[in-house]
Amino acid sequence: MVAYWYCPRCGFREDFDKAYYWKCPRCGSPLKIVFEGRYEVSKEKGLARYKTLLPLTPLKYIGEGSTPLVKSVENGVEVWFKLEYLNPSGSFKDRGTSLALTYARKMGFKTVVDDSSGNTAISISLYSHIYGLKPIMFIPRTAPEGKKRMLRFLGAELYESVDRGAASRDVVDFVEKNPGVFYVAHTWSYFYILGAATIAYEVFEEAGVPDYVIAPIGSGGLILGLAQGFKTLLEQALTTKMPKIIGVQGYSVQPVSIALKGIETPGEASDLADGIMVPNPPRLTEIVDAIRESQGDVYLVGNSEIRSACNKLVEEGFLVEPTSAAPYAVLEKLKQKIQGKTVLIPLTGSGLKIIH
Repeated sequence: MVAYWYCPRCGFREDFDKAYYWKCPRCGSPLKIVFEGRYEVSKEKGLARYKTLLPLTPLKYIGEGSTPLVKSVENGVEVWFKLEYLNPSGSFKDRGTSLALTYARKMGFKTVVDDSSGNTAISISLYSHIYGLKPIMFIPRTAPEGKKRMLRFLGAELYESVDRGAASRDVVDFVEKNPGVFYVAHTWSYFYILGAATIAYEVFEEAGVPDYVIAPIGSGGLILGLAQGFKTLLEQALTTKMPKIIGVQGYSVQPVSIALKGIETPGEASDLADGIMVPNPPRLTEIVDAIRESQGDVYLVGNSEIRSACNKLVEEGFLVEPTSAAPYAVLEKLKQKIQGKTVLIPLTGSGLKIIH
């Protein structure tokens, strides 16, 4: 498969196998990986099942992808829970990480580095262990202690920054001083969008296309991947339907909501959901465009709503972290408006990680 790096903003282009770029070397914008893909399901498991829609497949399959889809009818709404917290490291990030670190190995890197509030760091550390790479992680000091302990257990070298924004700045400084490391840059990386797109393919294969998708927005890879996945199915005439994309942010950090609506909405703190505390998502414009194109929206939630949603999900048998519960809190707000509709909610991360 012929693939290349491409910058939609300035037109920069380079062969995928020639060099690695975490952002456009010409204008500094996020890059895409362009290639010709066709939806042809193979008999393999996980991401390799959709290898004709990927520029490369994971070096080693350890169980990422092929997660269960559990259906439930709630007040006239059919909810499809995609149990992404059952991926190997406990989050949906394993889909993108398996692709990114496969590429790192392919390009000859020995050390990988990234900044994360927890889930991506754990995912990268686990796959580094499996793929024979050294992980260095920059995390906010406020990250849950349970996640920090897990990272140390997985052998990651940790640097703690003041907050999520500082971690993003500190890692770039580190990369500039250490040019021989592979900066995963998951908030920029197209690998995480491609990985998340496979969630849409799995849902389509098992249940079809939902009327709505409600998903958390941190860096935006999940929202963009789901939108791209369902759009690919539409463009290849496998469906005539595109779901409305509902993004979820908290009142504390709401860059997508502000960009979409032009105003900051006041509300209670939402710091329980650390995964959506990303103040400057690099693909902000793309996220807003994807939501608008699907005729979707962004909803905001606070800690009390998140806490209530966590408890309700536990009652249904889903042990997830607060970020995963945020979309369920939005479902509570929407139930009267979407009677008789189908709604996909990816449960993104395991609740076991927040135990101190």
